[in-house]
Amino acid sequence: MFCPPVFAFGKAKYKEVSPVETQEVIHLDVTKNDSNLLKENQIPENSKQKNDDWVQKDIIRDNVDTEFSIFDNLIDTNKESDHPFKIEEESLFGRIYKKKLERTTIPSFLLKDELTFKYKKGPIDKVQFYGAYQGNMGFDFSGADYDTDYGFGFMEAGVVGDFKDKNTDFKLQFNFKNGENRTYLQGLVTDAYIMNTRIPHHKIIVGNSRNQVGVEGGMSSYVLPFAMRSQISRTFGNTRALGVRVVGDYDLIDYSVALNSSDRFFKEFFPGAEFTGWVNLKPLGKTDGKYGTLVLGGGLNAGHNDTDYTVGGAYASYRYKKFMANFEYAIADGYNGTYRSTDKATGFYTTIAYRITQKLHILARYDQFDPNRDIANDKSREYSVGLNYFIKGQALRLILNYVFCDNENTEDSHRIILGTQILL
Repeated sequence: MFCPPVFAFGKAKYKEVSPVETQEVIHLDVTKNDSNLLKENQIPENSKQKNDDWVQKDIIRDNVDTEFSIFDNLIDTNKESDHPFKIEEESLFGRIYKKKLERTTIPSFLLKDELTFKYKKGPIDKVQFYGAYQGNMGFDFSGADYDTDYGFGFMEAGVVGDFKDKNTDFKLQFNFKNGENRTYLQGLVTDAYIMNTRIPHHKIIVGNSRNQVGVEGGMSSYVLPFAMRSQISRTFGNTRALGVRVVGDYDLIDYSVALNSSDRFFKEFFPGAEFTGWVNLKPLGKTDGKYGTLVLGGGLNAGHNDTDYTVGGAYASYRYKKFMANFEYAIADGYNGTYRSTDKATGFYTTIAYRITQKLHILARYDQFDPNRDIANDKSREYSVGLNYFIKGQALRLILNYVFCDNENTEDSHRIILGTQILL
């Protein structure tokens, strides 16, 4: 039994721009006006900082706010050109080549400048279009059998934007990857929500958004450390739900509380209600990373869809300089992930990682899952090691994973995954 697959440089030239484009839509080229944000996902240029402190600027965040970091990087400017022409000093490839996208904890996009627009009229202030693709070549070995396959980790496109009131944002995202147990149209729209940030340290999200079932289960696919999520994350989590969600983020605590429909992939109107809550404590949050970062968290996902289901979880992680270690546990009495089940399942994983350089990270994970506690000898264990090479942050990333699957009731297997991630 195999492990589940994962799904012209040149001289400056003038380009004519129509009067309508000059007045209505402006390409943007600087970051959001916030002195606390680094420019364009970039590590500070100071050589001493770059050698000694760059990891402190790029600590992987465990908080439940990470999914919305794309809004923090929306380009913001009032820059306008009075000239009826726009200057393109070099080719698109040349501009991408020179971009300094170095951070790895948040999504960065190769064509952000080219696909971000500001509007002078109407309720929308600015928008950023984007595309995302991850393809994985898998090589499977099980006894004398050998197979290869090519699968999509994700293939998506979307738009995020700000309204003129500066406190309201929106996101619309489409998924072009086929999924099991649903039609193509049911899985087409993934994110479709409006978010308000008027209350300090808080985000209020209304619509269809990612459900925070566990830390990794609620994490953006664009910043996952491995090509595949852990077994508890891909079984209990990695879902969206329609409802209202409140996210809070402080120095010592962050949390997410949501009341949703228990439906998945727009299959039913309202089959039942669902509660999802998660809280992280950050005991070292006031030390500015001097002693590293410690996160202790826990949460609950419970609802009704034909039958009742309950999933509880706990999480701990510690990071210091270039080293990271984490542990996550989950137990379910029925669950409502990508598919529903009444089984009493449980599992955990633990990961260690080390950043050899800014671009090269090495990591290892032990992952155990029991799909039904009422059945003996059915556990599966995955031993994974991996390399990530970040050519342009998460915008252009190469992935190499090896996974050994130790199955109690089926034949053991080995899997090698070669992946490429591109965020446009």
